[in-house]
Amino acid sequence: MQPTDRKKYWQTNLKYLAILLSIWFLVSYGFGILLVDELNAFNLGGFKLGFWFAQQGSIYVFVVLIFVYVRLMNRLDKKYNLDE
Repeated sequence: MQPTDRKKYWQTNLKYLAILLSIWFLVSYGFGILLVDELNAFNLGGFKLGFWFAQQGSIYVFVVLIFVYVRLMNRLDKKYNLDE
C-alpha cells in the first residue's frame, strides 16, 4: 500500500470513529442525561423513554454501532485491497 493510500485509509477510519462516537455520545449523554425530562413525556414498553435510554437504549445503540463499524471497515478494507 502506498503512503498516500495509508493516509487516506487512516483518515477515513478516524472519520468513521468520530461520527460513530458522536452518535454514541449523543444517545448516552444527550438522551440519557441532558434530555431525560423531555423524553420522559413518551413511553416505550411501559417505561419512560428517558429512563429507557439511560438504562438500556445507550447499550443497544452501542452494540448496533459496533456492527456498523465492522461493516464500514470491511468495505474500506475491500476498497484498499486489505480484505482477507
